[in-house]
Amino acid sequence: MNGSLPQAARAEGAGRGSGPLLLGVRHHGPGSARAVRAALEAANPRTVLIEGPPEADALIALAAEEGMQPPVALLAHVVDEPGRSAFWPLAEFSPEWVAIRWALEHEVPARFIDLPATHTLAWGQEEAPDGSAAPNRPDTPDGPEMPETPDSAVSEEAIRIDPLAVLAETAGYDDPERWWEDVIEHRGVRGGDAFGPFEVLGEAMGALREVYGSGGHERDLVREAYMRLQVRAAQREFGDDVAVVCGAWHVPALRRKATVATDKALLKGLPKAKVDMTWVPWTHRRLARVSGYGAGIDSPGWYGHLFSAPDRPIERWMTKVAGLLRDEDRLVSSAHVIEAVRLADTLAAMRGRPLPGLTETTDAVRAVMCEGSDVPLALVHDRLVVGDVLGEVPESAPAVPLQRDLARIQRRLRLKPEALERELELDLRKENDAERSRLLHRLRLLGIEWGAPAESRGSTGTFRETWRLRWEPELAVRVAEAGVWGTTVLAAATAKAEADAVAAGALADVTTLAERCLLAELPDALPVVMRILADRAALDADVGHLAQALPALVRSLRYGDVRGTGTHALAEVAAGLAERVFVGLPPACAALDADAAEEMRRHVDAVHGAVGLLGEVHTETSSAVAGQGPPPEADARSGSEADTEAETKIDADTDAGPRSGIRDRWHTVLRTLSARDTIPGIIRGRAVRLLLDDGELVEGEAARLMGLVLSPGTAPGDAAAWIEGFVGGGSGGGMLLVHDERLLGLVDAWLTGVPGDAFTDVLPLLRRTFSAYEPGVRRTLGELVRRGPGTRESATATGSAIPGFAPDLDIERADAVLPVLRLLLGLDENDVAADDAENDNDANDNDLVGVGR
Repeated sequence: MNGSLPQAARAEGAGRGSGPLLLGVRHHGPGSARAVRAALEAANPRTVLIEGPPEADALIALAAEEGMQPPVALLAHVVDEPGRSAFWPLAEFSPEWVAIRWALEHEVPARFIDLPATHTLAWGQEEAPDGSAAPNRPDTPDGPEMPETPDSAVSEEAIRIDPLAVLAETAGYDDPERWWEDVIEHRGVRGGDAFGPFEVLGEAMGALREVYGSGGHERDLVREAYMRLQVRAAQREFGDDVAVVCGAWHVPALRRKATVATDKALLKGLPKAKVDMTWVPWTHRRLARVSGYGAGIDSPGWYGHLFSAPDRPIERWMTKVAGLLRDEDRLVSSAHVIEAVRLADTLAAMRGRPLPGLTETTDAVRAVMCEGSDVPLALVHDRLVVGDVLGEVPESAPAVPLQRDLARIQRRLRLKPEALERELELDLRKENDAERSRLLHRLRLLGIEWGAPAESRGSTGTFRETWRLRWEPELAVRVAEAGVWGTTVLAAATAKAEADAVAAGALADVTTLAERCLLAELPDALPVVMRILADRAALDADVGHLAQALPALVRSLRYGDVRGTGTHALAEVAAGLAERVFVGLPPACAALDADAAEEMRRHVDAVHGAVGLLGEVHTETSSAVAGQGPPPEADARSGSEADTEAETKIDADTDAGPRSGIRDRWHTVLRTLSARDTIPGIIRGRAVRLLLDDGELVEGEAARLMGLVLSPGTAPGDAAAWIEGFVGGGSGGGMLLVHDERLLGLVDAWLTGVPGDAFTDVLPLLRRTFSAYEPGVRRTLGELVRRGPGTRESATATGSAIPGFAPDLDIERADAVLPVLRLLLGLDENDVAADDAENDNDANDNDLVGVGR
């Protein structure tokens, strides 16, 4: 070592003099990261050994490439079973990352010395060994709990100690994070003593290991045995000029003298699995998760700031917070920043802390910049304390062929993965947007949930799609798993769709898959899916299954039209399926209990919507055959104009033969359902309502049918179910009662006549029916019932009507908008005077159209 005598002496105290330099760290600790760099600069070792899987030694050189931006993670997965995988996440402030970068900058060999991933991944799939996800527990041992071996002396109920919690409690702290900040993060390297922190922490961990042994982590003994063997091998090659960066928990075990035979005995007979390893991007948000592969640190954004801020970290942090809040249109000035810094310093002094920590800065931000509100503070926590930083890896990093194809498509479509959730609006008439849609649908079919469909805002046209995108690190594992289906996204999605169709257990699953194949534009998979769909539909006699399958099938027809995909075979299957539903629905609805009736009512609603869409598809097909031109999706006009025409084109020919025929047959089925006494009331009521909405009932027919059902001869429970089917839920039944006083009067009269002993039975049903209405609708119904039937006409005269719901025009309210209308229309004073004179001549004239004269 090229160091001065005092440095060598100090290094000896940390285990450097007669052996390797042991640098015990806290994983993802910025204080440990700074201390590691200082110690390496002082010791200048000939090699650096790092806790991590040795299979990644060949990947260390990639850390020096320009395209490598932390946070990143080493990903190991079993070759034949990619789902069995583990991550070793590394952030900019991780001591291991700092050690790797120092070794590469100084051209010093760096090696990983933890137990190989070939053993850790073979130990078990449900619960990976400690090393499999290390370093991802801040207070070590370094990973999630591992399954116990059969000969383990520790039972499943063994207590696994938290070393930092024990040390914090010993020092009188109730929060291990606060203790760590005060002792390590706020300490720094003082007086050139680069090895002091490691010496003190090593001694503390040695005392803990004497008391607690392995602390309930028996597999640590195996890992530490392998580490000792690797350290001995490095000493034979480089002498004692070896630096070891590992979790502080392992330092006492690495110092302990053990024979080679003893260590090899611990490693004998370990299971093995063939694994592949690469670098993958990671996120700060993922570092903050304790479960799964998370690192379990609560504030990665805060730690990254502490590591990167050269000086005055609190002032710089408050400036970041102020900038974020200003971007969100909150009034935050430099005075707020100054006062927040002063308050954080004061709180730290009052609490006896050497410097303000995250608790003090958060309290100061809440009080000064957020005015005591936790709403903007939650934004600060999400964007800054945790953060949405997404790392990057160079293109030269190993990857499965599917990953490379996905990366190529992402670059071509300018669809960059991001950790921050964002909305993506797509116009399917644009080629680039259509390709983006196909990519996202294909990935979803492969189980790679990069994007989730969302409701479009501002347009309901089938040309529009809205997605919520967020890239999570685990998706790298999903991509590796999907690699078994093919080497490209298209080939993998096609093979997966065909396999899913063969394995589908229900008819509805196959129809949903057909819809997804159309959305993803998989022309090679669709024939296979359609053949299986036709076979399943022919054999399935369950009307419920057929009714479940029909809506997805009809949606597929519309989606196919939007994307220009041929769907003739799909249309034939859909039409045949609809006919079978029409025939089998009435007998299937008879003699059902309450739960089965409610489920069948939902099927009726779904089939009703599907029949409407199926009629439109038939009409479009007929129009195209008749030479009326292509559908408007081929139109190159502006978005809103083409959308409007695309949505209304079908309405121009509502009496077309195919559409009229299929709807007439469905209306016949609904009449049958509404008239049979053996069918539950909720289905009969819904059938009457659907006929009324389609204009198939003559004036007063709905009231007549309701009167028959609500007559004294009908059981109250059955009548209440009929009412729920007719006006229940979010189907607009409340507004129907508001505007048809005769129906409301029937319901009111029936309800007041229900016997007291039966009222308790029907009350839950009625409450469920009317609680689904909007508050304004419920208020209006209550006012109408309070006034009583037949009094609506006199409401205006008595002044008891609710504003906006009277039957006649409110002249005063109508006159109040005239000045605004004149201003909007740009009328001059002469026009206003002329209108006023005309109104004076006829006091009852309220011709709003005349405003524009």
